[in-house]
Amino acid sequence: MSEDIRIGIIGGSGLYEMEALTDISYVALDTPFGAPSDEYVVGSLEGSRVAFLPRHGRGHRLTPSELNYRANIYGFKKMGVEHIISVTAVGSLKEGIRPLDIVIPDQFYDRTKQRISTFYGSGLAAHIPFADPVCPDLAELLYESDDQARAGVHKGGTLLCIEGSAFSTKAESRVYRSWGMDIIGMTSLQEAKLAREAEICYAAMAMVTDYDCWHKGESEVTVQKVVHNLKKNISTAKQIIQTVVPKIPQKRACLCAQALENAIMTESAVIPPETLQKLELLVGKYLKE
Repeated sequence: MSEDIRIGIIGGSGLYEMEALTDISYVALDTPFGAPSDEYVVGSLEGSRVAFLPRHGRGHRLTPSELNYRANIYGFKKMGVEHIISVTAVGSLKEGIRPLDIVIPDQFYDRTKQRISTFYGSGLAAHIPFADPVCPDLAELLYESDDQARAGVHKGGTLLCIEGSAFSTKAESRVYRSWGMDIIGMTSLQEAKLAREAEICYAAMAMVTDYDCWHKGESEVTVQKVVHNLKKNISTAKQIIQTVVPKIPQKRACLCAQALENAIMTESAVIPPETLQKLELLVGKYLKE
């Protein structure tokens, strides 16, 4: 890509309908992993070129398990993106995390069963460090924006990622609470893993829409409730993004940018040519002789 697009944003359709977004174009990309969820919406925001991707496609056509996470993240990498801000809907597993609050999680717990969460394999083994799964610098910028957005933002917390598409049973919700989980959702975990494998900084704004189904004082979780509260939170998400984008530094001081430096296990001489070609964008700089 010829444009300097360093910042990616992934979330619902309302995000890229920002009044401050100008000079908009639409970019359709092919990747070695198939097609992303939709075209990327590229525009200028607060002096920076940014790329938005509707996670579930326009009109919300794709379930969480149908998403092509690899294509989505690879597409951002292909455009030159170095930072991804994710906006995702979650349920709360704690009394003190209320609907319409926002959590900036710093940990994930994977309960998915059928999703591909890595670019690697097919003759190239790589094992990234993932003890701290979000970029601390980007997460801090999102949290600090609270003063201007005037939202109830919680710093840190564990997001438990379930397969879906059904919401939790009451028994599951009670177990997750007993484990000490803070919020529950169906997406961010795979995005965070793949972003780290692509050496892209990743942090999430988890928009709390409900109390899952454990709370005795609240009604059962429904799509109507989730969508209603998510729409209420969109304006806050837009404010935070607009505040954060101009503060994202040109140079990265975090470890995300070198996540693959000591992660590749396979000797370059035995990597199949077709695999090397497929992953050149990600690993090429580490395999030069």
